[in-house]
Amino acid sequence: MTNDLDTLATALYVRTDDLLKEAPDLAPWRPRVGIAPKLTDAELVTLAVMQALLGFTSEARWMRHAHQHLGHLFRYLPRQPGYNKRLRRSATMITTMIRMLAVDTTLWSDDVWVVDSTPVECGRSKDTTRRSDLAGWAQYGYCASHSRYFWGLRLHLVCTLGGLPIGFALTGAKADERQTLLGILAADPTLAGDRPGQTLIGDKHYYGKDFERALTEAGIDLLRPARKGETPRPGAHLFKPLRQTIESINQTFKGQLDLERHGGHTPAGVAVRVLQRILALTAAIWHNDKTDAPVLRSLTAYDH
Repeated sequence: MTNDLDTLATALYVRTDDLLKEAPDLAPWRPRVGIAPKLTDAELVTLAVMQALLGFTSEARWMRHAHQHLGHLFRYLPRQPGYNKRLRRSATMITTMIRMLAVDTTLWSDDVWVVDSTPVECGRSKDTTRRSDLAGWAQYGYCASHSRYFWGLRLHLVCTLGGLPIGFALTGAKADERQTLLGILAADPTLAGDRPGQTLIGDKHYYGKDFERALTEAGIDLLRPARKGETPRPGAHLFKPLRQTIESINQTFKGQLDLERHGGHTPAGVAVRVLQRILALTAAIWHNDKTDAPVLRSLTAYDH
């Protein structure tokens, strides 16, 4: 098996189609009597991943490109409005596919995780902050890594050192990172419950006695730098080289998968576009893992 976009698309379609046949309830609900969609759910997932990997941030441009160049892969291709509606209705299915593919990799059992959050900007003008459908969810926040304020959301990620997404959440820019992490773990108790002694690497914002006690009770050992006034913490000499991993993963989302150029204008639109990029990274890692690629998080074989 080779590493190119057509091969990944074919493998992803087959895997998704098999999973949906085994568990048809994962697909969006449709009435039993009616017109069956010409584009199957497995084809929709494949098309969404290809869009993210090829860097098309405009759905209209993407569908024009697909109609001209991807006819050999898809029996039917919708127009942009139909593609957009199908994609927004498929958020739950995409979330499930992220987990299904992640579990089917050798990285899933890694005993070290990294956690961080990264901005997802949604607008810049004052009119946008007042009139946007995202107002109330999107907020003003500050990104210390880039020394800038932004209006939008935050993507909270728990990943392996190899870059595989384990858990994630999309929140307002001011949401507490610690409570969001605990919420990710509480939403799926098997994440930590099935692997006692898991190590979690975070930055200095992941602190607090109650917070650390909750992680300990979940069987997770927290590794973070000491805050000002604290005594040195165990494992500090290991922190810096490993801590850069999450920054690199965030840069993959922003630099190669155009996370902040999502183009969403509604909560459903932004959410599914973020999920689309998480799925694209997971699918690439899954395929690289199956083909024994030397670098599992590399996307360069699929971006052209």
